Amino acid sequence: MRRRRFLALAAAGAGAVALRGALRPEVTTWRGHALGAEAAIRLRGPARLAEPALAAARAELARAEALFSLHRPDSALSRLNREGVLTAPPGAFLAVAALAGRVHRATGGLFDPSVQALWALHARGAPSPAALAQALERTGWKRVSLSPEAIRLPPGMALTFNGLAQGWAADRVAEALAAHGFPDALVDAGELRAGAGTWRVGIAAPDGRLLETRRIARTALATSSPGALRFANGAGHILHPAVPELAAPWTTVCAEASTAALADAVSTALVFLTEAEARRLPDRLPGLRRLLLAGPGGALRIG
Repeated sequence: MRRRRFLALAAAGAGAVALRGALRPEVTTWRGHALGAEAAIRLRGPARLAEPALAAARAELARAEALFSLHRPDSALSRLNREGVLTAPPGAFLAVAALAGRVHRATGGLFDPSVQALWALHARGAPSPAALAQALERTGWKRVSLSPEAIRLPPGMALTFNGLAQGWAADRVAEALAAHGFPDALVDAGELRAGAGTWRVGIAAPDGRLLETRRIARTALATSSPGALRFANGAGHILHPAVPELAAPWTTVCAEASTAALADAVSTALVFLTEAEARRLPDRLPGLRRLLLAGPGGALRIG
């Protein structure tokens, strides 16, 4: 599920990236890290007023880390994975889990945050058939119990929201910037969230070929390129939740949606959808606007 890493690790060689020449003169840029990857914020407006807005943005990124980081032992997600239960879960955590459930159902289970056990297994090396079978027994989003009182996992299960949390963070940052007088902003937290102004962005293949450019405003883009990073056994880093050895049919996909969280989640599952399944997806997920699926045979555009 860690497909958004490739936007950062490839130095914008794959995915949605801002193109030069699209910025107005008065632009303030901040660069840092969020949820284990590089992040950037571009603000259009008086630079002398930018710091309070950026401070609010950094606070939102810190909140996302406290909720969803797999690398912080004190995060809400790490505690859930370690203890198997998260009592009185924060409202934001429940909201992200609810969106995960909607995308899980809309994609026929292809978006599944419970793949963390599979991901960790592949990260350690080529798994044996027995180890793979055991990891598969510990997956399955439908087995997660969600309520305002507690989130409970079956024994041995672990979740990752790396296919959604970065988009959620980008949405919260954009809202914070607008509340502090900077509605015209471009937030890059692995996904792109554009504010009120128009921004020109490019969607590229893993080899750097530009697939298309877009002018975006009040929308979000997220991309996935499953072959941009591979495990030691050659498997792509985005794993099919039921058939981990299945290769994705698309080399690069892009989802445009009203929120970065939705675009993020959809682009993770999109790499395994057939053309027919992809065409049905916008009707199942309100807010999903455009899809791009590129493969050896060319590019398919929906919406």
